[in-house]
Amino acid sequence: MKNNNKSRRKFFSAMALGVTATSLPFLTNTAYAASDELAATKFVRVEDWFDQIKGSHRIVYDGSTPHGGLPVIWNWAFYASNNETGSADSDITAMTVFRHSGLMYAFNDQIWKKYQLGAIAGVNDPYTDAPSLRNTVYEPKEKDFPLPGIDGVKRLQERGALFCACNLATKVFSSVAAKNMNLDPIEVYNDWVNGLLPGIQLVPSGVWALGRAQEKGCGYIFAGG
Repeated sequence: MKNNNKSRRKFFSAMALGVTATSLPFLTNTAYAASDELAATKFVRVEDWFDQIKGSHRIVYDGSTPHGGLPVIWNWAFYASNNETGSADSDITAMTVFRHSGLMYAFNDQIWKKYQLGAIAGVNDPYTDAPSLRNTVYEPKEKDFPLPGIDGVKRLQERGALFCACNLATKVFSSVAAKNMNLDPIEVYNDWVNGLLPGIQLVPSGVWALGRAQEKGCGYIFAGG
């Protein structure tokens, strides 16, 4: 297990520095094209998904790293502060784009546990002080956020917030997870896509989504370290 964790940390560091397309098999091996079949079913009305952006106050958060939950905390803060200045939730849209290592917040607990996403992304469970085996931002427990009363993804979705996940990062990270675990990369990719949290939209890439959100009138804020 120690060696596996070391391998994951090494991969995470490499991703932070950037990797070349030729080092990623799914970009160069035609066999990986089969994984696009599942993604295609998610992209049928992906442009229409952005029509849910509404109201006078619109923001998109670039959640490129977990960063202690900030991609979700700042989403909540936008609603809270606009409420304080007299705006109802119906006049507000905050979107968070989960991409790069921040992508991990888009998946359910089963995926977190099965593929050790906490170790990959460097997210510890505050109750165990070990790499988390659960998604700490979907329905957060008392200690998961630094302050009480912060809404998680599920509650924010109920208020009108939008969350999406980068398909490109999903391919990259699932491919590495598959290699580390000696599993079929296409099967792992499909497992991850099917393990997205309810209501989270898969998008072609995080940067694509950030662009679309800004075209819909959202201001841009970087929410990662």
